[in-house]
Order: sequence, then C-alpha cells, then structure tokens
Amino acid sequence: MVEDATELYREYGDDRLPPGQREFDEFPVLSKSGTPSWDPESWSFDVWGAVENELSFSYQAFRDLPSTTQRQDFHCVTGWSALGCEFTGVPFPEITERAGVRSDAVHVLFHALDGYTTDLPLSDCQRSEVLFAYGRGGEDLAEPHGGPLRVVTPHKYAYKGAKWVEGVEFLTEPEPGYWEQRGYSDTANPWNEERYG
Repeated sequence: MVEDATELYREYGDDRLPPGQREFDEFPVLSKSGTPSWDPESWSFDVWGAVENELSFSYQAFRDLPSTTQRQDFHCVTGWSALGCEFTGVPFPEITERAGVRSDAVHVLFHALDGYTTDLPLSDCQRSEVLFAYGRGGEDLAEPHGGPLRVVTPHKYAYKGAKWVEGVEFLTEPEPGYWEQRGYSDTANPWNEERYG
C-alpha cells in the first residue's frame, strides 16, 4: 500500500508547487563531489549523540526495520520539483523511538559517505514523511540518487535530505552542515523560498 503524502504542502501554502519552482518529469542528479562507493558487507547505519541507546545497523538489518512506501513531492533548491515520487524507507520516528532520544536533543545532523552533512531541528524531522529511503519507484534507490540510503524531506528543499547517508547524530545545539556553512538557509522552507541565509 502506498501512502499519499502529497497534501503536505497545505501546511505551508495554497499551491503544491512552491514559488520559484518548475515541475520536472526527470529526476536530475546533483551532488557536491560525485557518487561515493560503498560495500554492502561493511556499510552500516549508525545513530549516536544525545540518545539513551546508540545504534548500529548492517545493510540488511536496516532493510528489515518497519518501513513504508509514500508518494511525496521533491523540491530542489536549484528550482526544479519532481511531483509524486514514490519512496520506500524507514520513517524518522522509528529511529528516534529505538534510540531513546534524550529530552535535551534539539537538532539532528545527518552524515553521508562523501563527508556531506546537513542539520535540521529535531522537530522538523520527527514526522512520518521524513524517510530514510532505500527504494524509489518500486526498485532499490539508484546510487547516483543516493543509494543505498538517503533522507527525503518533502517539506524542505532537498539539500536537507542527505544522499548516501550513513548515520544520524542527535545534537543539543545546532551545528551547520555543508551547505549551511556556505550560505544556504538553515530552515529551507520551499514555500517561503528560504534558499539562502
């Protein structure tokens, strides 16, 4: 069963396509430094920081976690949007529940295989539409698009959804990520066109 999360935009505005965006049928590949290599035998997804239980999952163990398939919209800060994408993955709250996130945790820093990081308030992540996605369109997520695992954040510009993610760190204070350090918005709300800080 596919859940429909495309109505999420109503929390932020009247138009499904945010201002300044144009709809694309394609799904362009953008990254800071190319596609990193990975080994399914040694790859792990780790959870640490302000948690009661640090976690580490092998590739298969992560795929065995409770998952969902959702139809979501995807908004790139460069101005294109792909509407109605079908992603399969583990909802963010599943991870926080297993980790026992502490009451002093306020932010989340996603870590990726290529050294990329991005930061979001915990409150922006703690929703079922934020997925650690390993599938798209009924198939495994292609490596150029972030496979084996990427974060999808349909209520934010897509640079907040790290590709090739290998871990999540729970923080007691904000820590700017890769693009945030280079002038991009901390909040990244597409309906307010929060592209740059």
